[in-house]
Amino acid sequence: MARHQGAYKQSKKHIYWELSRSKIELFRRCKACFWLEKVAGIKAIDFPSFNLNTNTDILLKKDFDRYRGKKESHPFLIHHGLDYLSPYDFPEHWTDSIHFGSTGRFHVNHEPSRIKFGGGVDDIYENTETGELHIIDYKSTANLKANPERVTLDGKWKEGYKRQMDMYVWILEQMGYPASKTGYFLYVDGLHVGYDRMIDDDPDFATMKFQTTWLEYETDTSWVEPALMEIKDFVVNTKVCPPHAEDCDVGRWLRMVEHKEYHAAENRAL
Repeated sequence: MARHQGAYKQSKKHIYWELSRSKIELFRRCKACFWLEKVAGIKAIDFPSFNLNTNTDILLKKDFDRYRGKKESHPFLIHHGLDYLSPYDFPEHWTDSIHFGSTGRFHVNHEPSRIKFGGGVDDIYENTETGELHIIDYKSTANLKANPERVTLDGKWKEGYKRQMDMYVWILEQMGYPASKTGYFLYVDGLHVGYDRMIDDDPDFATMKFQTTWLEYETDTSWVEPALMEIKDFVVNTKVCPPHAEDCDVGRWLRMVEHKEYHAAENRAL
């Protein structure tokens, strides 16, 4: 089946245009960066991936895979009074964020905008009492404070994490599944305070302790569909790049370069 990926092309308007949840987030953060990549076709600078974070996600899912599809709860969930939650046996391809637009992946074809919208979930748990499905997001971090506190959902970057869960709950609903508005974050936080070593007795291995934190989040999906429609209107009707958002790192860098070039030209004219 033909696919419409990358920058938007009006000539392909009969095919669903693929947008990942990270590109929806980019649009919310800075419309200029979104326009450059998805209208002008100028690929954004890639940041290196954090393989350690990826590995913790994989291992956490493996932890819960032992109970997947058995209608049984995990001891971690039982500890938190959630014995009615059980790892849901969903298609493994749903975790594939890179190829989310392929057949059988975690996406929905949104007819009004002609956008194929999706991503890759970390995990899904089933409420065995109600049949509802809960989106689960695994996160890893490391607090460097001398007296570290437990991780919370407060802070600028955490707003993006919450919007990601909003989007995934909306997609699950549109796919026809009984999605719960309640999502959960499972954080593992690498510790250093109170520990004086990392290398094990076997010098070929090292161990770090992670503190686990379970966080509940009530999603708001009301903004998702309007955002898709706004994006469709934006790519069709915006012919020049808009200004960068004030807190956009790319915009700040460009303003700094422009400022220095202006003063360099001014000094040459003297």
